[in-house]
Amino acid sequence: MLTVLFGGAGHSIQIIKKLSSDALLIGIDRDEEALKTAKEKLKEYTNITYVHNNHDNIKQILDSLQIGNVDGILLDLGVSSYQLDEKQRGFSYMADAQLDMRMDKTQELTARQVINEYKEDELADIIYQYGEEKFSRVIARNIVKARQKKEIVTTKQLVDIIQASLPNFAKAKEGHPAKRTFQAIRIEVNNEIKPLQATIESCIECLKPGGRLCVITFHSLEDRAVKNAYIKASGKCICPPDLPYCVCGHESIGKIITKKPIIPTKEEQEENSRSKSAKLRIFEKR
Repeated sequence: MLTVLFGGAGHSIQIIKKLSSDALLIGIDRDEEALKTAKEKLKEYTNITYVHNNHDNIKQILDSLQIGNVDGILLDLGVSSYQLDEKQRGFSYMADAQLDMRMDKTQELTARQVINEYKEDELADIIYQYGEEKFSRVIARNIVKARQKKEIVTTKQLVDIIQASLPNFAKAKEGHPAKRTFQAIRIEVNNEIKPLQATIESCIECLKPGGRLCVITFHSLEDRAVKNAYIKASGKCICPPDLPYCVCGHESIGKIITKKPIIPTKEEQEENSRSKSAKLRIFEKR
């Protein structure tokens, strides 16, 4: 029996519907509301197991289900359209809502805590590293100044601070001025980047020989982590170029199927503007 695991069950409904009816499907999502939506839309299918968990815990999940290695894994990373469109979740800079940004509502850390409790240098580093925002220091400084007067509790308050922190030429660039900072805070709240390379390695370990790992990313930080994990797993030497010989001792456990990432077609981008930044990379286990 074909066994396929989906990390991000709420995002992959159309793909699930195209798989054979005799396949065993495991849908994982840290967002209980996304799982609820997936269950409703796929209620006619009886071959799906839904798991409220984080794909970072893939080994423990499979062990708990008493399932060995699987034939395929799809990871659909990042925030979903559902989460962005639900204004009260606080993911979007386009609507006024409480600062939250939790994918898993059962976790304690929220965007409100990050904004109001992190030190200025911590905020600046997060906004720069996870949002690639050149004006991270100014934004962090102004956040701290603002919260000393009044706690920052809404997305609008944060957007206003960000917009006041940027010079006019930066505001005129493509995209909303708050886009990069909101991405950075969301990544910090949900710990999306730090465990990613280890997660990719765990996923490959959980594949059967010939099994494939497919990962969809939506920004450069995710894509870079996936690419590097694939290179490492393919056995390519990762030693510094100035070394006279290899000392890393890496061995190949498979091959990269996509030398370059697969990107959406022009038609798909026109139909779904949020797909424009999507990249798909595939790895096959030896």
